[in-house]
Amino acid sequence: MTAFVLELAFGLVLGFSLTIPPGPMNAFIASQSVRSFREGVTAGVGAMSADLVLGVLVYVLHSAVDLSAGLRWIYLVGAGVMVYLGIGLLRGASSRPPPEAQGIHTYTKALALGVSNPFQVVWWLTAGLAFAYLGGWVLFVGLFGAIAVWVVVFPWAVHAGTERRPSIARAVLVVSGVVIFAFAAYFLFLAL
Repeated sequence: MTAFVLELAFGLVLGFSLTIPPGPMNAFIASQSVRSFREGVTAGVGAMSADLVLGVLVYVLHSAVDLSAGLRWIYLVGAGVMVYLGIGLLRGASSRPPPEAQGIHTYTKALALGVSNPFQVVWWLTAGLAFAYLGGWVLFVGLFGAIAVWVVVFPWAVHAGTERRPSIARAVLVVSGVVIFAFAAYFLFLAL
């Protein structure tokens, strides 16, 4: 029982260490949370789905993955997706906000960002794979449990804050767009 609890706790810590740091995904989730709590959670669920897809792919195909051969393309595709999303965020910040209920569109954008985010891909190809062998399914329950908590709490905090102070909503959108562009530039730099 103690080993189970330790693996679960380790998975939770690992999950929070993966989700909490600032990055393109949290910038996108924040931008959607300004519009509505539901859209923020939908973006978070898209991000969590991307982690699930990457985790399963890496675990199943671990022997066929050659990180060195595809890393440049991972960075290029990731930078392209981020430029596309960044442009959309900055357009949204300078114009009338779109309708609150976008649902599947928000989910799909978050999923695309997640599976093309070089940091997420590389994390799953390295640390994620190592932890899969170290802890097995209990560790992954903890990891995805932490992600599930984050994709509800973070959108709630952003949405609640921007509802109380509507003047910061546009700033959240602009900063989110700038963060995504900064990561796109960094990934392009790494690719070249």
